Amino acid sequence: MNQLSLLHRMERSERALFVRCVDHVSTRRGLRAVWTVLTHLGGTACSVTAATIPLVLAGGALNEAAQKATAALIISHLLVQVVKRTVNRPRPSMREVTTSLVAEPDRFSFPSGHSCAAMAVAFAYAMAFPAIALPLIGLAVLVGASRVFLGVHYPGDVVVGQAIAIATALLV
Repeated sequence: MNQLSLLHRMERSERALFVRCVDHVSTRRGLRAVWTVLTHLGGTACSVTAATIPLVLAGGALNEAAQKATAALIISHLLVQVVKRTVNRPRPSMREVTTSLVAEPDRFSFPSGHSCAAMAVAFAYAMAFPAIALPLIGLAVLVGASRVFLGVHYPGDVVVGQAIAIATALLV
């Protein structure tokens, strides 16, 4: 009973944070545009491009890092899809009084695929090139935040998506 109560309080807090984030962005056009640009950095086109272009154009350490980034991206994406279809958590727009501020790629919310993709690529490159780790990981964190601020994911969806990415990149 106590664990259930704790989980209920955590979900209530997560939902309240989600609503505050979306409300903050929904009335500010400029802020919405920035979050929209950031969210697309975690989409398929940008993630695949960032992971694979160096495979074709570069050699040495960059090519090796790109191989790891591509592997981390593919494996983490497969894991996210299995979890999404197992958990079946509906998108916030189906449960809350808010609407998504960008298109939703599917009907499942948990975990966030965009957050996972951005972090998988960023973390793989960050491990290979520690000098640029902070900006890479910072950008991936912002991609995750954009998913909440734009109303397509709860904060927990983002955290778990990014955790899957980090674990996968470490294993690769």
